[in-house]
Amino acid sequence: MMTQTTPRSHGAFTWMDLATPDLEGAKRFYHQVFGWEFLDLGAEVMHYHYALARGRPAAGLGPLQPDSAMPSTWRIFLSSAEGDTERVQTLGGQVLLEPITIGDAGRMSICADPTGAVFGLWQPIRFIGAAVEGEPGGIAWSEVNTRDAAAACDFYGRLFGLTPKLQGEEYFILQRGNEMLFGVQQMGAAWGELPSHWMGYFAVNDADAAVERAAAGGGSIAAPAVDTPYGRIAVVADPYGALFSVIQLPATA
Repeated sequence: MMTQTTPRSHGAFTWMDLATPDLEGAKRFYHQVFGWEFLDLGAEVMHYHYALARGRPAAGLGPLQPDSAMPSTWRIFLSSAEGDTERVQTLGGQVLLEPITIGDAGRMSICADPTGAVFGLWQPIRFIGAAVEGEPGGIAWSEVNTRDAAAACDFYGRLFGLTPKLQGEEYFILQRGNEMLFGVQQMGAAWGELPSHWMGYFAVNDADAAVERAAAGGGSIAAPAVDTPYGRIAVVADPYGALFSVIQLPATA
């Protein structure tokens, strides 16, 4: 068991959080699926919660505002540096929320890439993001599923100084040297009308058992568990429609 204690490299996944219309219901669901416990950060931050895996922050949960037109969704934050938000616009993206400072934790902004996929930028001060990664209950991988993989690779590559490497058919991994930061998946006709979006993968001991727990807790299965060279993967929606993936990593991962 390893605990992340230092900031991640520029452009790497750093945090993932959920906006949900039923915070208590979501807590029950994710406790059942991942065994998470929760820490309420208080009324001053609208009862934003840390989801804890063996006592360490793995993700965040917060209430979706009643008047919000946005659906319940998981949001990926990438580690950022000064000036990244401004460069999003010069590279053809959009800034949906200008940078704001969250106490002494860090600075965040919300952006969309040129293909429409929404993501967050996090510049840490005292809070580096997830302390759990690559083990059950923690994030294991993230990727952007996009209608234009070439445009997405160009945008993120230029924003963070990364190089795309083709892995299989229409899937790219953005890298800095040998460090693999995240994936870019070209969406085709099989994806229907689903817009470009980011997807996070949470590690589990047993993907099939996690899917069963999710279904028993009121969730639905968007894509049943399948074996891949990287592990056994399934896509799940929680009871409020928020999508996430689970991955049972190979024993050698």
